[in-house]
Amino acid sequence: MKQVVLDTETTGLDPTQGHRIIEIGCVEIEDRKLTGRNFQAYLNPGRDIDEAAIEVHGLTSEFLNDKPKFSEIYKEFCEFIRGTEVIIHNAPFDTAFIDSEMSRLRLNKNKLTDYCSILDTLILARDKHPGQRNSLDALCKRFSIDNSKRVKHTALIDCELLSKVYINLLDQKEPIFEFKKETNLC
Repeated sequence: MKQVVLDTETTGLDPTQGHRIIEIGCVEIEDRKLTGRNFQAYLNPGRDIDEAAIEVHGLTSEFLNDKPKFSEIYKEFCEFIRGTEVIIHNAPFDTAFIDSEMSRLRLNKNKLTDYCSILDTLILARDKHPGQRNSLDALCKRFSIDNSKRVKHTALIDCELLSKVYINLLDQKEPIFEFKKETNLC
């Protein structure tokens, strides 16, 4: 089964407040391996970017001014994810932004789930590690995944890291406790 790991970077935290996507990154996985097939686009949001968001990803309005709008890349994006299982860390955040962008286009299909199914790795991580930090950075540390390239959040780097985290979440075995009955040798 083909899967796609997806991440976005945005102008702020809330699409209902007019915040927009400024980067979409996707990497394809097949049989738990990266295929080398990616989708990545920087987007002109047509609005200012919150300073707090710039601190996270480093993307500025000046850099994005000549980039395409979401309406110019959505067909290619939808084709990339169509019929796949899309893996997202904290899926409600990214899906809310993508659904908001799609609804602006007034399409018949205006939700991400009209094109794919969603798997949220944050839910997986919380199930496996309840009460622990389960951010992407915390999971990279827990699974000894090198995230030194992640100086700023970028969608494509975050996707590559999340793909490794996802594989570790699937392959991690629950601890097995074997209790041996001690025999008294005296």
